[in-house]
Amino acid sequence: MAVPGRGAAQPRSGGLGASLKRFGSTLVAIVHSRAELASYELARERTQLTRMLLLGVAALFFLALGAITATIFVIVLFWDSQRLVVIGFLAVLYLGIGAAIAVFAQREAGRGKRPFSATVEQLRKDRDYFTRD
Repeated sequence: MAVPGRGAAQPRSGGLGASLKRFGSTLVAIVHSRAELASYELARERTQLTRMLLLGVAALFFLALGAITATIFVIVLFWDSQRLVVIGFLAVLYLGIGAAIAVFAQREAGRGKRPFSATVEQLRKDRDYFTRD
């Protein structure tokens, strides 16, 4: 015979009040962990966006500087013979490159991972767990 308090597993007592308290505590812990996950993902997305923005601005600056320098070089090179043809060709070339980059950027934006996808997936799992039969 097991002596109470001496290694025997004691059943939890307290009835409905204790059960509701444990349920509330579990619910708060779930919400807390999901909020932490969402805040982590928000910080990660903000850092990624800032990084990409800075890299994009730096790349655009140096590409524009290079394009301007190359354009001036080519125009000066053909100044005496075909300067208008060269200016027109370079304008069409730059417009084509710009349009191609715009299309590429639009496709990349559509292909990107949804922000907070891990949080949404975890909340979906929680919902499925609590609504199963």
